[in-house]
Amino acid sequence: MSHEFDYDLVIVGAGVGGHGAALHAVSCGLKTAIIEAADMGGTCVNRGCIPSKALLAASGRVRELRDAHHLKSLGIQLGSVEFDREAIANHANNLVSKIQGDLTNSLKRLGVDIIRGWGKIAGTQKVSVTTDSGEKTITAKDIILSPGSVPFVPPGIEVDGKTVFTSDQGVKLESLPDWVAIVGSGYIGLEFSDVYSALGSEITMIEALDQLMPGFDRDIAKLAERVLITGRDIETHVGIYAKKVTPGSPVVIELANFKTKEDVDVLEVDACLVATGRIPATQNLGLESIGVELDRRNFIPVNDSMAVLSAGEVVPHLWAIGDANGKMMLAHAASAQGIIAVENICGRHKEVDYHSIPAAAFTHPEISYVGMTEGAAKEKGSVEGFEVGTAKSYFKGNSKALAEGEADGMAKVIYRKDTGEVLGVHIFGIHASDLIHEASAAIANRQSVHTLAHLVHAHPTLSEVLDEAYKRAIAS
Repeated sequence: MSHEFDYDLVIVGAGVGGHGAALHAVSCGLKTAIIEAADMGGTCVNRGCIPSKALLAASGRVRELRDAHHLKSLGIQLGSVEFDREAIANHANNLVSKIQGDLTNSLKRLGVDIIRGWGKIAGTQKVSVTTDSGEKTITAKDIILSPGSVPFVPPGIEVDGKTVFTSDQGVKLESLPDWVAIVGSGYIGLEFSDVYSALGSEITMIEALDQLMPGFDRDIAKLAERVLITGRDIETHVGIYAKKVTPGSPVVIELANFKTKEDVDVLEVDACLVATGRIPATQNLGLESIGVELDRRNFIPVNDSMAVLSAGEVVPHLWAIGDANGKMMLAHAASAQGIIAVENICGRHKEVDYHSIPAAAFTHPEISYVGMTEGAAKEKGSVEGFEVGTAKSYFKGNSKALAEGEADGMAKVIYRKDTGEVLGVHIFGIHASDLIHEASAAIANRQSVHTLAHLVHAHPTLSEVLDEAYKRAIAS
């Protein structure tokens, strides 16, 4: 503990990343404070992962119980299924309150000082905190910036929070529009289309790029599109963007061709969810006071140790984690980065292995992936001089999936043909978000399909879809 400073470590932003960093810092013996201007828990707990999963859990049950064909195949018959929108919304809100409370209490219990107010850099190893009662400056040997991100709203779209809204308002489920347009078909758009379609809304999905689900592996995206979009009577516009969105009753959406910018159509819908990604919340952090410039996309530049860079050089005692550095905009990546930053503060050099960090969309069925897409792997192969192999296995051939009557899905393994090293794994199917971790561990340990194909999986389990894919890889 240094006596020159008020704290060993001050963290600006108490989201999942800041929270993870604070817990690890305490375990390393650092006197720690965390500064938060808004809700403890940040985006994930309040406006992201947590409430959206609660909505997906409830709406998923409704979908399941209304799927008479599926239930009949299991020998089950039900009468009509009713739901209460407000009670579903309350389920999400109550979960947020609980997890927010748990997170705050865990910090207090460990002796982390929670400072409420707007924190910003006020010079080397100094942070100013602005509260309703004024401003104070605190000093710290090290500072971690963890300000998070906010939804991106493209130009021409006017958000009123009621009829035109982002995921921030969407997770509150304050209404259930008859017809909702969703702008964007990434994981946020997909998850909300899952919720709304299960609860009976009609959906129009608008994607500016020339294919739906642009970030996903193409084989997985094609299958997922067939099940999650085409199979649900969701209207889609591809290569089309929302040039202008005007809130009201109805919401008026002017559509144009993304490439030519020519007007295409005008939609009138009950509501519009803007799911066009997120941007870093990096304004007003006082970075200019120490000569740090944001990059062209407004991310805070960092190296692999999470140290902040200025003109390519490390800024001593300043670190940035989570969505604000743009490395990987996922809550669990932020948490991992927080721990890595603290490790480096303590003089133990560590870096994040992004290749082995998995991601998931909690649709019904789920999508998950870790490592590279086939396209990215082939690019790497052409640069480094190796061939890429792929192997696929299907849930239709999995006994457990058949027993559940949930046989839609596929696992795809991407690997180096010369060494067998696994480069990426993509799964679409029931419980994909849980299954992916076996693949994540394999990539973290740079394992080969030759080793993995001989691991023994319990039978009958869903995990055998990966077993089957590994076995197919060595047979090909």
